[in-house]
Amino acid sequence: MRLSVHLLFAAALYFIAANECYAGEQLDEPPVVRLIATGGTIANHPNGRLSADELVALVPSLSRFISVETEQFSNIPSSAIGLDHWLELSNRLNTILDERPDLNGIVVTTGTDTLEETAYFLNLTVKSDRPIVVVGAMRTPDKVGYDGSANLLDGFKVAAATASRGRGVLVVLNEQIHEARNVSKSHAQRLDAFDSGAYGPMGSVESDRIVYHRPPMRRHTRRTEFDPSIIDQLPRVDIVMSYLGATGSLIAAAHQTGAKGLIIAAAGAGATTPGQSEALQKVIAAGLTVVMTTRTGSGRIPTRRPGNANENRSTWRDTNNRVSGGDLSPIKARVLLMLALSQTSDNMEIQRMFRVY
Repeated sequence: MRLSVHLLFAAALYFIAANECYAGEQLDEPPVVRLIATGGTIANHPNGRLSADELVALVPSLSRFISVETEQFSNIPSSAIGLDHWLELSNRLNTILDERPDLNGIVVTTGTDTLEETAYFLNLTVKSDRPIVVVGAMRTPDKVGYDGSANLLDGFKVAAATASRGRGVLVVLNEQIHEARNVSKSHAQRLDAFDSGAYGPMGSVESDRIVYHRPPMRRHTRRTEFDPSIIDQLPRVDIVMSYLGATGSLIAAAHQTGAKGLIIAAAGAGATTPGQSEALQKVIAAGLTVVMTTRTGSGRIPTRRPGNANENRSTWRDTNNRVSGGDLSPIKARVLLMLALSQTSDNMEIQRMFRVY
């Protein structure tokens, strides 16, 4: 019994050691971290958008323990980022990581409005175990309480930490470390706008160390099957929400105007109106891939099976052609479906991807 206690205590110490990294640890050579700046609120000064070099200059303490490199990828609002930007950014990150084995990690700045989508796309397409850390700001550089400098400093610490390796793309804001798959922007203005719902943050940035509470939940980065270098263009995927009295016209229009896939932000655990259900049966019969998600913000869509006595069998007669989005939010499901459709149109194979990622 005493031996078991000692073994448990030793295991606990090992877990702590493996998941904590001192932020100010002294190394023979300072870790090398590159900043890739894309724009967003963090750089949106009234006198002109700040460059990557100007952002770093706002954090003078960085040079004491990190060798910083900078690169200006773009300097635009996050709402102006398009699908081609995603592919270009992911390919650029992969090129840098291939060419620079000495690089400890990369920090990417972007706007918070679409940060969670960008982070998840990179989580599925960057091919390295080295940390990619996405940061942003809720306040512009001219505002009192500008949070960009603090988030940038924390992002560099996380990217430099050895404990961050193999954890996929990370999102760092407000001293919290989030997993790219689960993080979402849940408030329009507050500094603590980002959270990971019921899963909670993956870790935190403390004054003296980086602390991780758990490993990643799903497959990511180097272990994914998605290669952005062979994707010329991401297929169009639209999102339609279910709401009281909704007709099927938006579903029909998405299909008629060229959408290759459709995400349904359904009520509850997958409910749609009669008009939407009828429209879904038609577009699925015509070959459109449809992924069911929930608009509630948490919970999951189970893989449905027809024949339940409490269900309308006609509503679910196309069950085998509908893909369950699981616990992914509608916008995260859209990211995955675009990548999945770039590989296959087989809905069974796409359902497998939603289970894996």
